[in-house]
Order: sequence, then C-alpha cells, then structure tokens
Amino acid sequence: MIDKPLDGVRVIDFGQFIAAPAATQVLVDLGADVIKVEPVHGESARGIGVHGKAMVENYNRGKRAIALDLKDPRGQEIARRLIADADIVVQNLRPGVMDKLGLGAEEMRTAHPHLVYATVSGFGLHGPSRNRAGLDIAAQAESGLMWVTGEHDGEPQKVGAQIVDAATGYVCAQAILGAYIRRLRTGEGDTVEVSLLEVAIHLQAPNWGAYLATGNEPRRMGNGQPTVAPAADIMPTSDGSVVVSAYSEVHFRRLCRLLGREELADDARFADNESRVRNRVALLTELRAAFATMTSDEAMDVLAANGVVAGRINTYPEAMRSPDVQASGLFIEVSRPDGVPATALGTPWHLESVPKLPTAGAPDLGQHTAELIAELGYPTDALDALAADGVVALGR
Repeated sequence: MIDKPLDGVRVIDFGQFIAAPAATQVLVDLGADVIKVEPVHGESARGIGVHGKAMVENYNRGKRAIALDLKDPRGQEIARRLIADADIVVQNLRPGVMDKLGLGAEEMRTAHPHLVYATVSGFGLHGPSRNRAGLDIAAQAESGLMWVTGEHDGEPQKVGAQIVDAATGYVCAQAILGAYIRRLRTGEGDTVEVSLLEVAIHLQAPNWGAYLATGNEPRRMGNGQPTVAPAADIMPTSDGSVVVSAYSEVHFRRLCRLLGREELADDARFADNESRVRNRVALLTELRAAFATMTSDEAMDVLAANGVVAGRINTYPEAMRSPDVQASGLFIEVSRPDGVPATALGTPWHLESVPKLPTAGAPDLGQHTAELIAELGYPTDALDALAADGVVALGR
C-alpha cells in the first residue's frame, strides 16, 4: 500500500471553476480525502459546455462529491457537520456568500480552532474591490499582464490559457500546506487568503522588479525581449517554427557558426547586444533566412546539441507526442463514473514515494451523497426525505 503524505487528512472543497479546485486537486494527489460540495444543480463549470467539462474533469480527479442546497438550513447543517470532521476547508464562492450561510472563516474557525480555512478571491478581502466577482481574465487585465502581452503596435492581449487561475490554485495549496504543517506543530488552525490579482502580479516578478527599480514602464514587445537580442524570437522553419534565445556573446557567435553565417557575428550592426537590439529587424531577417532552409527537427537537433536555448513550437498534439512529455508520465489514465477509461492530466511533480498510477476521474454530480450522508450518521429514511425535498441530490 502506498503511504501518501496527506493520508488521513480530510478536506471540504466548496470550490468551482479552476482556482480552488486546482488547490484541492494538489491535496488529493498528496493523499487527502477531498469532498467536493456542489449545489444540487451542479457547480458553475458543469454548465458551460466542453470547456467547463474539461475544468471539472481535470481539477476534480479522485474527489468524492456531495450535492447540497446550502440555502436550506438542513443543507447548511450537513455542511457544518462535514466541516466539523475536516482538517481543511477551501472555498472560492462569491465574496460574502459563505458568511451569509453561516459557513465563513470566522464562524467556522471559532467553532473549530484546529481548522485550516482557505479563501480564494478575485481581488483580495481587504480593498475596495473585495466584494467583486473575479475571474482569470480580470486579474490578467488589472495586474498589467495583458498590458505587456501582444505585439508592440497592437492591442493588449490575454494569455492563451487560464494561467492565473491555475497558478492561484497552486499558490493556495502551498499556503494551505504551510498552515497545516504549523497546525501539526502547534495544534492551531489558520486562515489562508489568496487572490487572483496578487498571484497575477507575482507571476510577473521580473517585470515588476525592473519597474520598481527603475520606474521604466514595461511595454509590449511581441515575442522579443526589450533589452537583449536574439531572445524569445520566433524563427520559422521549412515545416514549422522554433523559438531561440542566444543573446550572450558566446551563444550568439555559436548560433551564427551553427547556421553557417559566421560573418553575422562580425557584422558591425550585430557586434554587441546593444547593437543587436538597435538593429533587431535586420538581425531577425538574417537569422530567419537561415532557419527557413531547415526543418524544425533539424534546427532543434543542432541547437540542443550545442547548448543554444531553443524550443520547437508545438501544437497540443505535437506536445503530447513529445518524448519528454511521454517520459514524464504527466498524462494518466482515469476511470470515469460510467466505467469508461479516459486520459487526464496528472501531477506536474514527482515524489519517489508516490508513483503515478491510474486513478479515479472526476465524480458525477452528487455521486457520493448517499455515502457521505451515511458517514455523518443520518438514517436511510432521513436521506430519502432530504432527497425528496431537494436538499440533497443523489448521483446516478
């Protein structure tokens, strides 16, 4: 039997969409028993098509699910009893909702001082926007991330995936684990607060650090870097594209030699980094002409073998077929509630003591309601009455 770090730890997850479920997914993968609490009609992500289904399936693997009407006092009582038996609570409902239900951090931690209670919000719990609903895109916008993303002469762009939501989940899990370790030492719980806005700013630490040090506002640069070249520049090949960074003098000369264009390193326009930045357009024209004669695999083979930082620009199918991705075991087999196997994302980290194995997929709505109600000591006739009154929903 595998001994996981959080075996025996119980987590009550009132999360929806990505950020809070991503946090508790980390805890599941570390061995915690995570109970997903949803409305009887399902969490919001279940109702937004294929994209929402993907959120549910990839951020709720291995959880148990109970569906409750938290507006009903009987549903609130079930939630309180679940929390009473728990070590950790995580929620990202609209600000103030849990407090109105009598399930907020202050009330629950007063009743259960051992509890670690984590709240994920859009903009923090202390500023003027504390009651605003927040999603990834709003945090990208208000953190400056969209301002620095896109072509220099174009409009601000969002990042192509919900990285702020996902990163917030991982940050929240990190903070929860810190609070839980403290509880093991002191016996005292803690309150954890994480916001999308703070995480979105922190993801840009190099940009923000430069701005704080110099007062110079970062600007959109497309795929290049403002102070070095070539750096993060796209090089189209005969069958795709690669991205290349070779801005140190050693690496730039090496790149020119590998491309058979040694003369570029001695060209006055490209003699040093400052000159290359000033003549970036001419530099990229010369380099791209050389890369256009190579396939992406040919370019990657020669660059990687000689220590030049580069990456093949992959589609999702190409990335999934990558030998490195295949070797990582990132994609795992999960069993859906209907018994049909599927492929899902596993953990992006490795513990020697916890091998990556096939696991249960995301639960159906209310799949474990009856099981969990029984664990709380409710008799069968009480469950039937709760279901008949719509206080709970039972899985199929």
